[in-house]
Amino acid sequence: MKGTFFRLRGKELSLILIVLVCTTIFVWTWDRTPFLATFLPPKSRFLWLSSENKTVNYQEGQLSNILAPAGPVAETIPDKRKETTESLAEGQAKDKHVVEAEKNSSAENSTILTKTEENGKKNLGEKNSKLEKESVDRRSSADSANLSSSERIKADENSTMLEQNQACNYAKGKWVVDDSRPLYSGAHCKQWLSQMWACQLMQRTDFAYERLRWQPKDCQMEEFEGSRFLTRMQDRTLAFIGDSLGRQQFQSLMCMVTGGKERPDVEDVGKEYGLVKPRGAIRPNGWAYRFPSTNTTILYYWSACLCDLDPLNITNPATEYAMHLDRPPAFLRQYLHKFDVLVLNTGHHWNRGKLKANRWVMHVGGMPNTNRKIADIAGAKNFTIHSIVSWVSSQLPEHPRLKAFYRSISPRHFVNGDWNTGGSCDNTTPMSIGKEVLQDESSDYSAGSAVKGTGVKLLDITALSQVRDEGHISQYSITASHGVQDCLHWCLPGVPDTWNEILFAQL
Repeated sequence: MKGTFFRLRGKELSLILIVLVCTTIFVWTWDRTPFLATFLPPKSRFLWLSSENKTVNYQEGQLSNILAPAGPVAETIPDKRKETTESLAEGQAKDKHVVEAEKNSSAENSTILTKTEENGKKNLGEKNSKLEKESVDRRSSADSANLSSSERIKADENSTMLEQNQACNYAKGKWVVDDSRPLYSGAHCKQWLSQMWACQLMQRTDFAYERLRWQPKDCQMEEFEGSRFLTRMQDRTLAFIGDSLGRQQFQSLMCMVTGGKERPDVEDVGKEYGLVKPRGAIRPNGWAYRFPSTNTTILYYWSACLCDLDPLNITNPATEYAMHLDRPPAFLRQYLHKFDVLVLNTGHHWNRGKLKANRWVMHVGGMPNTNRKIADIAGAKNFTIHSIVSWVSSQLPEHPRLKAFYRSISPRHFVNGDWNTGGSCDNTTPMSIGKEVLQDESSDYSAGSAVKGTGVKLLDITALSQVRDEGHISQYSITASHGVQDCLHWCLPGVPDTWNEILFAQL
């Protein structure tokens, strides 16, 4: 029994000793080689990876969310391939480094989180901005499309009107009543309109003639606006050269452009064209005015016959003048290069009485005329009109910007005599002798034939003015002698305004 007890006890002691030795070796090995510790996370720190959101959630007193794991996060997990034979000191150093790295990583991730949130907001803002911009662009595109469509329609209409106007015979049409007329007041356009042509200042009491408008038959005529005229004529000069009817057209245009109002800003530039009143003269040979806002100049030069006039004896005040039928006025030759629009006219001074009173002697080729075909007044006038139109047309290649017009003759309406033989024009009822013109050719044969085949356009106003006998100054003239009526010049506002409307439509 005793032997058995000791034998069993010896075995137990040996077993206990073996266990103690193994335990000692295990503990010693655990302390010396932190093999298993390298697979464990640091205390008080847990890591979850979500494959769905691909976010890293750190818990260190609070949760922080980021869109993707940053570089330092990966560095917090030691590499399993590290050697297990590293010293404890090295292991402890690594643990310390890992903890510090994780702390830095936390700060960095917090910064990353803030930046990421900012970037997210920025990206979201940019996305929203982009969406808004795209929406605006779509609306703008739609508006642009609508605007472009509107502009195209308007352009097409203007193009159609332009094509129609280019082929339009403005002399063919009818007079219609328009209560929006006149375009200016004859009583207020005192700065530009001569009192002798302002019927509102006379004893005339009926002004129905002021409310008529010319409507071309086969096309639309652009409505006249002073501002539009000045814009179209910016940096350009329009010159009227002709007789007193040309002067009426000039004054009419000045009133139309200004609306009959005072314009102190308009400059008198007559000196630039030599248009000054000679010593002892009643008035200068013309006028020139400039609108500084658009640098537009409108001028008139008096040349009743559109011929060059030279005194035969400059020392004799009563000398005769050579009337050169084949030579344009010196003024036109000298200043043509300054003109952009030119309107010529002549006609009512072509009679023996005027030539004799003015002491004009016909010359051709620098010599007194001996050609019997042009010795009579009608032949001489026709020759002169063809001559000046041909000359102007020959100058157009050198002045490509110039638009030249020859205005047909303005009709007279003397009844039962002439201006000095008791002729009169007492009718005051508009359109009593007609209101429509349907002819294709001009009533002024000389003017119509002269411009054919040239670069000069015909401003045909003869027939449409022929049916307006009520528009003359008639017996209300304040300058004529007793019993003498003016059935040649027109009341202003009146028929010459239409001449300028037709001119404007062709610029």
